[in-house]
Amino acid sequence: MKVTEEVVFNAKEDAAEALREKLADMETPSFEVEFDPEEAEFVGAFAEDALSEQDALASTPDSLMSDE
Repeated sequence: MKVTEEVVFNAKEDAAEALREKLADMETPSFEVEFDPEEAEFVGAFAEDALSEQDALASTPDSLMSDE
């Protein structure tokens, strides 16, 4: 009689474990860890901190903004 182990998949837990492993791998010097876009966003790799268009225009020298 052969006994087989039942494998249960839990997508949320499996994804969290994979992410934890990737974060641990990042501590290894010269090891390149790849993240998909959702993982990168989740860990804050690409926090948006760029100037808004309005702030960029406000920082332009007045000579470039004249209506002449």
